[in-house]
Amino acid sequence: MKGWRGVAATAAVVVTLMGARPAQAAFLEDAGWGTLTALTNVVYMPAKIIYATIGGLTGGLAYGLTAGDYQTAETVWVTTMGGNYVVTPGMLRGEESLSFAGTPGGNSTSSPAVTDARPLDEQPLGGS
Repeated sequence: MKGWRGVAATAAVVVTLMGARPAQAAFLEDAGWGTLTALTNVVYMPAKIIYATIGGLTGGLAYGLTAGDYQTAETVWVTTMGGNYVVTPGMLRGEESLSFAGTPGGNSTSSPAVTDARPLDEQPLGGS
């Protein structure tokens, strides 16, 4: 009886160790993406901050030179100060969009969800 328990215990340990291999591979893959993201951000973040700072100053200059035309200044500000300031692993894998510059008149990081594609005159009252 003692020999049978030892074989069962050994088999349980072997099965447990075999199941741990994919978790280690997933950890190494995540660590690789994390390392690549950190190295990318070492270059990307300072470049983005410099670009946004220069854009902020340029927008202020445009505001002054156009005698207070806020729309002109805002276009410069949104273009240069919009976008992403940090790169994520999902962006490097192509799962998320990466936008260095903003888009005037729109959201630079995501598009609005379409709730009802019918024309307004065909939509029921009450919004649903």
